[in-house]
Amino acid sequence: QVQLQESGPGLVKPSQTLSLTCTVSGGSITGNFYYWSWIRQPPGKGLEWMGAIAYSGSTYYSPSLKSHTSISRDTSKNQLSLQLSSVTPEDTAVYYCASQYGGADGAFGYWGQGTQVTVSS
Repeated sequence: QVQLQESGPGLVKPSQTLSLTCTVSGGSITGNFYYWSWIRQPPGKGLEWMGAIAYSGSTYYSPSLKSHTSISRDTSKNQLSLQLSSVTPEDTAVYYCASQYGGADGAFGYWGQGTQVTVSS
């Protein structure tokens, strides 16, 4: 069974870059037609898809976040990473990684448990 685990700092200062890692086990991030997304949920709000990286290494971003979001991967460690630059308190959220099959707009399959990130000075 595929398992995903997010990790990273729980507190980030405004204007800094948030960096998170998602470690995948039980499956390869290069497995054909699998996509791996980052999603976040601010307090009291709904889920927001941020972007994804495909099995091929191609990346896809939400238009509203594209200017300060970067998703990459380390195939040797079976990990994907998220970098969000110039963060503000509005970026405070629970951040999740999740798998999709067939496309970055497909249904989500496996989810990580999520990691809380607070942006505050």
